[in-house]
Amino acid sequence: MIIELDELFSHTKDKIEINEEVSFNHSYLENSDIKSLKDVHFIGDIMEKSDSSINLYGNLEGIMVIEDAISLEDVDYHFSCEIDENLDEFLKNNQNSIDILEVLWQNIVLEIPLKYTKVEDLSKYQGDGWKVISEDEVKRDNPFSILAENMKKE
Repeated sequence: MIIELDELFSHTKDKIEINEEVSFNHSYLENSDIKSLKDVHFIGDIMEKSDSSINLYGNLEGIMVIEDAISLEDVDYHFSCEIDENLDEFLKNNQNSIDILEVLWQNIVLEIPLKYTKVEDLSKYQGDGWKVISEDEVKRDNPFSILAENMKKE
């Protein structure tokens, strides 16, 4: 997603407005937990700040297809994130355009949940001598309760 910065550098515009659908090729998805991306859209601006730095502001949202933590089936996970990034490290000397795809990708990766499930009925996830249980079913024994009791005795 290459954005031309000529109008910004020549001060004919204060900001460059972006309102685009974004697509990522397979190489981005290879080393991530994301199986695919759908309906990814970015709305924002590129602006030059008073210190001459170039910044990207906006909202990125879409749907990532990830693996359900319990059923291992593909599930859609809606994400939305606010972006406020300095683009100076992505610009090379005398460069009049920038590809913001890498910046957008880095923000998407931060939105990947560690674990996500849509499973509500855990009863079908069991086998010989095991079953998946909810957090509410876990017995909470504090391993430090014996120490706390001993401290009170002293």
